[in-house]
Amino acid sequence: MSTEHPTISRFRDEHRRRGGTGEVVILPDSVHTAALAAEALGCEVGAIANSLLFDAAGSPVLILTSGAHRVDTVATAERLGVAGLERAKPEFVREHTGQVIGGVSPIGHPAPVPTYLDSWLRKYDVVWAAAGHPAAVFSTSYDELLSLTGATGIEVD
Repeated sequence: MSTEHPTISRFRDEHRRRGGTGEVVILPDSVHTAALAAEALGCEVGAIANSLLFDAAGSPVLILTSGAHRVDTVATAERLGVAGLERAKPEFVREHTGQVIGGVSPIGHPAPVPTYLDSWLRKYDVVWAAAGHPAAVFSTSYDELLSLTGATGIEVD
């Protein structure tokens, strides 16, 4: 009997189904920021792909941004051609991703979510992203993340 959290198991299944090649790593519970995750993984904070869900007038928008960046919501909304981006409330995140803030993976949501990938992440051979739970991450590359998610690359300030 597996003791793995169900959201991690669902992520693993979806990752495999989409042809993902990276490894899933379970981090200590104390690792809850991009900086702490980078330290635990031995990588630069910029190689952490934060999954940030935004509310665009009731529609979800997922931005996978480098841990080295903050999302300028006004500039990014303009780039995406939406009226505005609001930081999503926890209930909105769970409804649209099936996961909790801090553990939102870039794949495996109940329905497709428009996804955008910070082109800054292209600088790293290995990128780490959430694997469906706040303590789980997986290794990937920029190109694989684009392929897995069907994302559009954008600049994030």
